[in-house]
Amino acid sequence: MDTTLLLQALANGLLIGMVYALISVGLTLIFGLMEIVNFAHGEFLMLAMYAAFWASVLFSLDPMVSLPITVVGLALLGLATYRGIIAHILHAPMLAQIFATFGLGLFLRGLAQYLWTPNFRTIERPWLGQISGGTVNIGGVFLGVPQIAAAILAGVAFVALYLFITRTRVGLALQAVAEDKSTAGLMGIDSNRMFALGWVLGGACVGVAGAVLASFYPITPTVGILFALMAYIVVALGGFGSVPGALVAGLLVGLVQEASPILFGVPTTYKYAVVFALYLVVVLIRPQGLFGRF
Repeated sequence: MDTTLLLQALANGLLIGMVYALISVGLTLIFGLMEIVNFAHGEFLMLAMYAAFWASVLFSLDPMVSLPITVVGLALLGLATYRGIIAHILHAPMLAQIFATFGLGLFLRGLAQYLWTPNFRTIERPWLGQISGGTVNIGGVFLGVPQIAAAILAGVAFVALYLFITRTRVGLALQAVAEDKSTAGLMGIDSNRMFALGWVLGGACVGVAGAVLASFYPITPTVGILFALMAYIVVALGGFGSVPGALVAGLLVGLVQEASPILFGVPTTYKYAVVFALYLVVVLIRPQGLFGRF
């Protein structure tokens, strides 16, 4: 086994794993609050990437500059989704809830294909891609500067979200609603406001992820499908509703995805199959996930 190749794969896995964790934490936060899965989560990511792309094309704004705009835009989209759709189906059968967000995802994907065609698009000469020629050499391991920046920003956003949830009164109110909506209501906490805030935070997290991904990942109307699938696996592995679980599972999925071709000798095209196999093993042994309580 080539040690350098293994270190390269592990480093790549950690970088993409941080992005997976950030994409997934919004998903797990919404589920922990409302027990609703947002099947349009991948399309939210896709819209964030297109927002960064069009900001670059139309206004010459680098994704790092337009990142706050993208985050605010996706946060507002999350709020609009809750107010316009989710609030009306809170007490509907689970099948209706699934169809609502699944249908929203199909609509957003189709709209993107109609407006922007299915062609691949990339941002030309992003700032991060011009630093040190776009790569840095750390002990023989070559890492992309955009990927490093994406992992760092994902980590910062993740820590900020965790501190907000655990160290502020509003964050504690979110936890109270997730724990017991009825009791939280008796304590004067407005569950509907907390639900809306959960969708805002989920949209903001995917907005950060989309903006940083746009610096180095091709953008198409279907780009969110793979990332959403990996996010569902991360959420299930970490435990539905567990924010720390999303971080650990995201890093684990990234490491397994990138290292499996070297460790197990599987073709690169089958690396996702190894991730799915890991998911099946974990849920068979511990159905609630690594950090899930139930």
